[in-house]
Amino acid sequence: MPLVYCGACSHGPGITGRADRAEPKVRDALHTALRRMGDDIRATRPDALVVVAAEHFANFFMNNMPAFAIGMADGYEGPIEDEAFLKIKRAKVPGNKALSKKLIEGVMQTVDVAYAEEWKFDHGISVPLHFLTPNYDLPIIPANINCQGPPLTPLKRAWAFGEALRAAADALPERIALVATGGISHWPATPDSGKINEAWDREFLARWAANDRDALLSYTDAEIYRDGGQGGFEIRTFIAAAAAAKGAKGKIEFCEPIPIFSVSCTVARMAVS
Repeated sequence: MPLVYCGACSHGPGITGRADRAEPKVRDALHTALRRMGDDIRATRPDALVVVAAEHFANFFMNNMPAFAIGMADGYEGPIEDEAFLKIKRAKVPGNKALSKKLIEGVMQTVDVAYAEEWKFDHGISVPLHFLTPNYDLPIIPANINCQGPPLTPLKRAWAFGEALRAAADALPERIALVATGGISHWPATPDSGKINEAWDREFLARWAANDRDALLSYTDAEIYRDGGQGGFEIRTFIAAAAAAKGAKGKIEFCEPIPIFSVSCTVARMAVS
């Protein structure tokens, strides 16, 4: 069955952990947009939600850093961060091992992918789920792209991964939704933390909404680092979602720089059908 939903959103830990320090009007608008995204996902009646996130050294390290990984378990736990820091209570999150296995087998037809029966969710997944599935009543299939440990996954391979996810989902009878999560420009854990390159962010999102493959893949890592910081490498997850949309165009439903969250907070959707 064709992919029933495809979108992208930010996952900055400040979205929950520092919510009380943001300007209330823009914070509330972001939270409303994220909850609306959850409503839209549930309206498609998915059997599972694939969350394509970036590795933050929560599960994979430089002794074994896969370019791509997909979870294959009936349940997960998160967030791995301290509850007081993230302001999200640690919880058990349902998965679907059998469905994950079928999806992994489909992806493997064209893209080499690692898989893991043990997976701790960090803020990259837990923050979006806090708004998208607050009752944790939708099975989650976590997917990971290496955006942290050089050599990073090439952008064109992130695109290929998105295409493989779409082909695998389309071959299944189950209804699959997909959300990519990440930052755009941000400089976490550096003296520049809180810096946002809004112009660069909006240009990237314009390319994403147009689903312009050539433009999305034209960035070099040197350019991304210069203009978007090391956190900008997470555009790989957005690129995978664009590829999974199979040519569909996108709509930016919310995008505002929120310095206390250290990122241009984004909620966006591809018009898949």
